[in-house]
Amino acid sequence: MQDSEQPEALVAAEARTEAGVPSDANEPSTKRQKLSHNATTDDRDRRGIAPIKPEYLISLEAQDVVDDDAAERAGAAESNVTGKQDRRDGNNKKDRRKQKGQNHNRNFGHFEDTLRLCNSRMLSNEFSPKNCKFGERCTMCHDLRAYLADGRRPDVETLSGKCPVFESHGRCPSGWKCRFVKSHSEEVEHEDGRKELVLIQGDDQAEVDDNQEGRPGVVNVATSDIKWDLARKKIVLEKSEAYIKWLDKDSEITHKLYNRKTGTEVAPVDPNEAQELRAQFVDPPFKPSEKRKIYFGRETPVLAPLTTQGNLPFRRLCSELGAQITYSEMAMGLPLIQGQKGEWALMKTHESELASPRYSPEAGNIVEGYDNAKDMKWGAQISGNQAWVAMKATEALTRFLPHCRVIDLNCGCPIDLVFQTGAGSGLLDTPNKLEKMVRGMNAVSQDVPITVKLRMGVRDNRPTAQRLIERLAFGNPEFRDRLGGPGTAAITLHGRSRQQRYTRKANWEYIAECAALIQSYKTKKNDLTDTAMEADASTQANTLDGRMYFLGNGDCYSHVDYFDHIDNAKVDSVMIARGAMIKPWIFEEIEKGQYLDKSASERLAYVEKFVRYGLEAWGSDEIGLGHTRRFLLEWLSFTCRYIPIGLLEHLPPSLQDRPPKYKCRDDLETLLASNNYQDWIKISEMFLGPAHPNFTFQPKHKSNSYELDAEG
Repeated sequence: MQDSEQPEALVAAEARTEAGVPSDANEPSTKRQKLSHNATTDDRDRRGIAPIKPEYLISLEAQDVVDDDAAERAGAAESNVTGKQDRRDGNNKKDRRKQKGQNHNRNFGHFEDTLRLCNSRMLSNEFSPKNCKFGERCTMCHDLRAYLADGRRPDVETLSGKCPVFESHGRCPSGWKCRFVKSHSEEVEHEDGRKELVLIQGDDQAEVDDNQEGRPGVVNVATSDIKWDLARKKIVLEKSEAYIKWLDKDSEITHKLYNRKTGTEVAPVDPNEAQELRAQFVDPPFKPSEKRKIYFGRETPVLAPLTTQGNLPFRRLCSELGAQITYSEMAMGLPLIQGQKGEWALMKTHESELASPRYSPEAGNIVEGYDNAKDMKWGAQISGNQAWVAMKATEALTRFLPHCRVIDLNCGCPIDLVFQTGAGSGLLDTPNKLEKMVRGMNAVSQDVPITVKLRMGVRDNRPTAQRLIERLAFGNPEFRDRLGGPGTAAITLHGRSRQQRYTRKANWEYIAECAALIQSYKTKKNDLTDTAMEADASTQANTLDGRMYFLGNGDCYSHVDYFDHIDNAKVDSVMIARGAMIKPWIFEEIEKGQYLDKSASERLAYVEKFVRYGLEAWGSDEIGLGHTRRFLLEWLSFTCRYIPIGLLEHLPPSLQDRPPKYKCRDDLETLLASNNYQDWIKISEMFLGPAHPNFTFQPKHKSNSYELDAEG
């Protein structure tokens, strides 16, 4: 098969992690060959077509599955990524107009109330409002009855008309703005005959002001004051500043020593002066061996950092289904330092992610000193293109987030806007910078371990991961005797190159080679001892025998894939991205060790859970409903790719197989399998009611937006 075109750029707002942007096909839909109706199962297997049972086949012609890489291009010029006009959009020229670069500025409309209720009224009973700090200058609505009558849309009748937040926590932070407000409010009549609208809520309702960002069950919330002080540079990150000064001095001395060692300086090398220079070296202020111990093993499947879809409600759902380790979406280091609220919002965590991961290590793999009760599931991932950016972002996270398992440095994001700045996969060809970044992050992260996520290399057929892994384990050979190892606690390797993006199968043979390399490090350390070149033990990661954990990533779509990679590739665990987005119960399959043929009603129940979790995370007001709907639609663009295993002729399923045209076992299953984004809207309306009149949705995989007025 021919390979897909490589996308040219992607919007920075959605370029936060290289794991999780999927591709079901190995070639663009415009280049796919049609299969004959009398094609055999073997023909389909060879051509990457999912082996659907004959009784469910409509046609062996492959469905027109879009090329995800092409869909992600910010510079796409087609009206949709297949280059064909979508008949669902009608014949109106307005509907057919081209939207070049839809991902450069994806627009979801706006979804707000007609009248904006003042926060001084939002959580107050009608006759006892709080004082508005803006007084007569306030332009918002202060008349509660007018707001309820004309300033908002009617209550949502779905979910039995009951507010999910109030049902779960006994209070609703959205107050009168809640789209389910009838379920936690009432009108009471006083002795004087006056009728008052009152909220039903506990006495512990938090005070609301412009800076309130907390939600029930949500932790790791950076306050507005913290973000404001970061933006105004009022917060000094002392550890980073001290280390940067040390690093500058260290680099200067290292440069002098190197020049004298190689004889490139004009002046002769004085042995006494060289010895004096060596004596000026100062150890970094913090040691990796002193950090909190972590554990990765067979029983700890990992949910990858996912662009857009790695949001709090989805992570909460996956955690409930068995994901043992979760990560934030990739946050950009510089915006974190600048206090930008969008990046800090990615750090919000649900309290369920603070639970300890499963821990039942086999004999001989027990990590001495590891306290599972103090471990947690959630870690943060960041990117940066300079050592000082990564260091300061790391210090800010460990200083202002009370709960963080690890901080992972992304060195694999293939997106052009990230790569061209030298971040993400741009670090794969700069081992010196990468080593310097990891050392610095370890120096300022307190007791939080530092991990790294890599790709095989930048270009096809030129893998560099093995060289980087040895560098991250032991450090630069030139300075290993002095600086020791960088202290990397774990490495995750995605079995694709940056050039490959998400096309073709992941190379697990290469991942296995790298795993063997890490397994050999105990011998390697002994060899280094024999040559007086061993890295200082205090600079090694605080793990089993000072050995880094090693995880594989790529195309894991079943428990069979998962255990095959652990048993044969010899990785410690597997990080799962697209497989989890398409079927989040993959973690349940791993835990139970069997395939689960989920019914359509069970799958719809997961959609409802996501909606409930979304309303808890983003609010049950009009804006919260809009955000929940938007991210639900993003998720449904992946779940529709799931082919029920009861329809397959043989197992295991392949993530790269694209489906022929087939029918499902019932109408609901057919609806869930639809790749028509208008059907996704219908599914969202089952739980969130009709969309706001100004709501629009632009799927990544299709340029034309959804608009209510176009639907009649």
